Order: sequence, then structure tokens, then C-alpha cells
Amino acid sequence: MRDSFASRSLFVFAALSAACSQPPPADDASADSAAASDVRSDIVAPIGDAMADASAPDALADSAPDVAPDVFSMFGLDSRPSNTTCNVFARPTGSAGVRAQRALAMQPNFSSVTTVLQAPGDNNFWYVLEKAGRVRRMRNDGMGAAVTTMADITGRVNAAPNEAGLLGMAFHRDFARNGFVYLSYTRTFMGRLQSVISRFRSTDMGATLDTTSMGHETILLTVDQPFNNHNGGHIAFGPDGMLYIALGDGGSGGDPMNNAQNLGNLLGKVLRIDVDRAGMGTPYAIPADNPFVGRMGARGEIWAYGLRNPWKFSFDTRTGDLWTGDVGQDRFEEVDVLRAGGNYGWKVMEGTNCFSPAMGCNQAGLQLPVLEYPHSDGVSITGGFVYRGSAIPSLQGRYIFGDFQSQRVWAVQYDAMGRASKQDLFMAPGGMATFAQDQSGEVYVVSYGNGLMYRIEPTGTPPMDTVPRTLSATGCFTAGDIARPAAGVIPYSINAPLWSDGSEKERYFALPEGGRITVAADGHFEFPNGTILIKTFSVGGRRVETRLFVRHMDGNWGGYTYAYNAAGTDADLLQANETRTFGAQSWYYPSRSECFRCHTSAAGFSLGPELGQFDRLQRYPSTGRTASQLATLENIGLFAAPLPAARNTIPAYDSAAPLADRARAYLHSNCSSCHRPGSTGRGNMDVRYGTAPAMTGLCNAMPSQGDLGVMGARVVVPGMPARSLLSLRMHALDANRMPPLATRLEDTQGTALIDSWIRSLTACP
Repeated sequence: MRDSFASRSLFVFAALSAACSQPPPADDASADSAAASDVRSDIVAPIGDAMADASAPDALADSAPDVAPDVFSMFGLDSRPSNTTCNVFARPTGSAGVRAQRALAMQPNFSSVTTVLQAPGDNNFWYVLEKAGRVRRMRNDGMGAAVTTMADITGRVNAAPNEAGLLGMAFHRDFARNGFVYLSYTRTFMGRLQSVISRFRSTDMGATLDTTSMGHETILLTVDQPFNNHNGGHIAFGPDGMLYIALGDGGSGGDPMNNAQNLGNLLGKVLRIDVDRAGMGTPYAIPADNPFVGRMGARGEIWAYGLRNPWKFSFDTRTGDLWTGDVGQDRFEEVDVLRAGGNYGWKVMEGTNCFSPAMGCNQAGLQLPVLEYPHSDGVSITGGFVYRGSAIPSLQGRYIFGDFQSQRVWAVQYDAMGRASKQDLFMAPGGMATFAQDQSGEVYVVSYGNGLMYRIEPTGTPPMDTVPRTLSATGCFTAGDIARPAAGVIPYSINAPLWSDGSEKERYFALPEGGRITVAADGHFEFPNGTILIKTFSVGGRRVETRLFVRHMDGNWGGYTYAYNAAGTDADLLQANETRTFGAQSWYYPSRSECFRCHTSAAGFSLGPELGQFDRLQRYPSTGRTASQLATLENIGLFAAPLPAARNTIPAYDSAAPLADRARAYLHSNCSSCHRPGSTGRGNMDVRYGTAPAMTGLCNAMPSQGDLGVMGARVVVPGMPARSLLSLRMHALDANRMPPLATRLEDTQGTALIDSWIRSLTACP
């Protein structure tokens, strides 16, 4: 395992040996305390950079207190420590006694799945929509191995923006007779993003869709999109035989054009059209009983309005009620039951709460949501289905939905007074962008990234929550001293850390016995099931929080927060988010769901552990040695394969690297978990360190979430931080702040770095 590191390690060892001539610090304990922080003075240059600073006492990696004198070495550890105590616990699965179970044993992976459905009355096949523009057909035989491509319209679909692509599909209710299939997708038309609703035909009972013959596509409806996000795009036939179409408000934060309340356009609405008849100059007719037919200045297609981004709607197969999840702005997500002519409040209201002072807060005539939940529980609702199956009687008639970001799946339940609340079901296996329902009313969760389908099944008696209630009970720290990690727990550090209100951090990981790390093509570490990542935060020298990020044995991740007691002798598990004050500083403890606002599926969940971040020196308290971190971990056999020579090393913020590289490192650590393809960040940015500058979507990019009142604002304006929203949001301490979670203090050194970089730009790359 050492061969790939041999030449590099010899160079490092020689440099470190020379550095050993420097005198040791007078106070080892104080040196370690300083080294345990993320303040800029303690960041050691990566191995690939100049080694001049390697001997400085504050260049040593964050760690627990010393147990051996400081020694520079080729490897920090000689052998892999045995981990017998820091082991994973069972993942909490909710209180309803249900779980998500693989539906098709041999189903292959798909790519960025947006919709899964069946043809009317046919339970033999599933149809899977991939965002890029493909429709795949898969046999529903318990295996799912037989997959064909029903249609491929990637050549006409613009799927580049995160919320664009092939978004919806609906079979005509007489599909078995006429073969009509309807697709909803986005395209580029005359330089603009446009939503398209089209009719196609299958002549072989759904095996293929004609997408090439003369006249194969009949475009029913097009809607220009002013921005790249909030496209909605779901379509479905109602029990009345009409086609219903969901469209978002057009994007950009706060709906600046107030589209959702404007009955003169189709954005921020659910539409209802008759596809079996032609209208006056349109290939569809407007049903005469649509609520705004004949109203001056109103579009007759509108059925309901005041929606921000209704992502997935469905009809209750028994009652015909139309349910949807409407994605919120800054604070709340909501579940609505839509009625003809209903105004669902956006942007007067966000959920049940006043949103915009400029809009006032007159609730007269508004339909309030059935249920809302705060962003501490999730930030991107995914609408689902009313359960009408037979496998889980306790869920009969309950609307099942989830949150793409937090991965929680809930059902709407009512108390004796008719008040709705969320019934916690389980954590979905990967971010869900859609649900599915079969002919018998059973409901499925579909993973966005790979399209794997999971059927919701009963488990019998609801399982107990086995998460340890105290930090000392986790087995990850020395018995009687939670300041010291257990013997099988390994410290680590990174080059460019996340800003966390100036707190000091200690980082560790524990692998299951025999488990090894796989390095993905982009350098990201993929940890084995049974891994525990540990991060302890200190404020003013006092430990305040330890977070465990656990990859459970079923492959799903979970985040758990422990708050220290006043004496610092132990820490208690928190069940919800909380804020406490330490001196002049308040500290925010995130909820379990909030962990996934940053630990996204698109980012691989674990953040920080990757080749570029680990390419640095690390101090190992158990041996007292400082050595190359990657060389050490490879030496003790923690990687599944030899490490590649190319590291794409991410520079420390205060290293000798060029200004642009250090700025990109900051964006990578603080922003890229959300702002990358397929993740939860709004807009169309990709700020990963390895992304080509011209492809980041930063320079002179139009804002998608409002301009903060700055004339001519762009995401980045070369040479002008004052007009660059990237800078303005970093400086902000209100709801406009980025990153938005668990940080209430401005990172003055980080903002200075980004502002200096913006000033240095003379043009876009």
C-alpha cells in the first residue's frame, strides 16, 4: 500500500527532518490548544506547498492533548488501531412502524430521476423519467432487471439548470386505445428557457414512444421562464379527464414580478386544460367550468394560484382531492389541498406567516396550508400520495410526503380537533425527488441520484430509538474522559475548513473493523457502512458541542448533536435544534434534519474528507508524531486501493497559493455542498474547487434569489464586491446570509479574502 506514496513521502520526511532542528514549544498543552482551532493562524500549508512553515508550533493539526513528545516522521501511525468501542447504533426509523424496503431486487441505477409512474390500469411496468430527457421502462416483476428506453429527447431538452429538464409525464386515460403520452420538459427557445407541454404517441402499448417521425410531437403549451428555477413541471390527469399542469413562480428570490398573484400569466399556478378538444387557436380547450373563464385580464387555464413552486402533486384515488407540496422561500415548507379558484397565498404568505411587508398581510380570501414545517426540519418539500394500499392499515387515507434536503418522510395525521401534524415515518435512502404509487395504492420512495425504488412496508412493532443519550455512552471517547478519543478513533484535519463562528474544532473518524475507504473519481472519500465521523466545537476554550455523523449499516447517514453540560464532563443528546449563550456569543445546535442542509446527497454526505483536503500534515497524539496525513492513512491500510498521484490539493486560506485558488478553496468548503449540480442550492452555480472558472456560474450571472435592492447586482461583478451578491450575502447577518445555517458572526477574514479576489477580477473567464 505504500508504493504509490514512496517518493513523495521521502521528500516530506527529508523536509520534516530538517524542520526538527527548531526548538519545541515551551508549553505543549497550550500549543495543542491553539492547534485545535479553525482560525486562520493555525492552518498549515498543504504538503504540496512550500514546507517552510511546517515546524511552527501552531502548524500542528488539531488533536486531543499530548500523550507523547512531538516527533516529525514519515508516518504518524505504524498500524491500524483496533476499533472495538466506537460502533454504530441502529438508525432511528420513526414512530409509525414502517420502513422503506428495496422494491426491485436487481433494478439498475438511473440518473437524476424526476418522475416514476405507471400506465392506467397496468401494473406490469414502471416508467422512469431521467432529468436529461430519457424515459426508461422497467418491468415490475420484483426484480426490475429488464430495462428499455421508451424515449430519448435529450437533444431538445435543456436540463442544465438544477430545476430544469424532463420533469413530468402523463398517460391519457384512454392510453390503451389511443397511445397518447404527454411530456413536460424545459427547452431553450430563442435564447430563453421555456416550459413545454407536448403530446406524443406510442403504437406498441408503451414499449416505445414515437419521437422522430413527421409530426410526432404536438406542442400543446409553452411558457417562457424568466429565470432558471421554480419551473414546477409536474403533470397528471385528474379523475375528470382534464390535464393538470403545475408551474412555479418563474424563479428569482421572492417572486420579484409577483407572478404567483397575477392572473394574467400562468406562472405560480396549477392549470387545467382539456386535451381532447381544440380551442380557439390552441390545440387544447379551456374547460368551461374553470374558475377564471371570462374574467377580464385572467388566463382561463388557471385552476389555482398563489403557489411558489408546487413540486409534485397527486390526486387521492378515492376522494379525488388534489394534494401538493409547495416549496418555501426562507422559513417554511407547506402542504396544500388545492381547490378550484383557490389562492394559496404566495407571496403574501409563506405558509401561515406573513412574507413581504411590501405586500401587506391581508389573509382575506387566502387558502392556508393543511400543514407547514420550518426549515429546521427541511428546506425543500417533495409532494407524494395519499396512501390507499392494504399493506399498512394505519396509514390508510394519510398523505405521504417528504423533504428532498433532510430526507425525512412524513404522513399528515389529524388530532381529535382536526388539526394536522407530521407523523414521522422514516429517513429516505438518499434525497427523494419524487414518490410513486402503484395500481393497488401502495406508495414508493424514489431516490433522486440513482432512481432506486423503495416500497413503504410495515415493520410490526415500532422500533426503539437506540441512539446513545450521552456522549460517554457512544464508546467513541475514553471511559471517564470524554476529552480524549477512544483508542480506535483516528484524528484528522483539513486544509480549508468551514467557517463556524470562529469556534475551534477537533475532528476524528472511526471505521468498522476491516472497513476501508474508497476514493471516488473526484477525490471524495466514500466511507464504509459502520463509519462514525466526529467533530467537537469549542468556544472560548470551552467545549460546547460534539456532532456525530454516522453511516448506519443500511448505508444511510444520520446526524446527531450532543451538548456539553456546564462542567464539561459529558454531553447530552439533543432531540431538536436549540440555541444557548456562552459569554457574549450565542451558539446554535442544529436538529438532525438540519444536518442535511449541508451534508447533501450530491456532495456525498460526508464533507471535508477528500484527497484535496487531506493532503497536509497531521499530528497523531498517540505517537506524538507529525506526518503526511494521506501517507499515514495509506500506510495503515485504510484505503481500498492505492491512492492516485493526482490530488487536486486544496490550498489553505493563508498559504502561498494564488489569491484565486485560495478564494476558490473558501467557496469549496463553505458553499459547494449546496451549490453544485443536483444539490439543494438555489441558482445554477457550481463552486467546487475543481470546476473550471468559466463553468462556475458566478461571474456576471443574473441573481436567481433577488438582488437585495442593489442596482445592477450580479452574483459576481468583476472588480466590484459592493455589487456582487456573493460578497453581500457573506457580509449579511439577516435572512439573506450565506451560508444560512448555524453561523451568526461574520467571517471577517473569509469575506476579506473573497472581496480581494473579486477586486482582482478584471473580466469574466
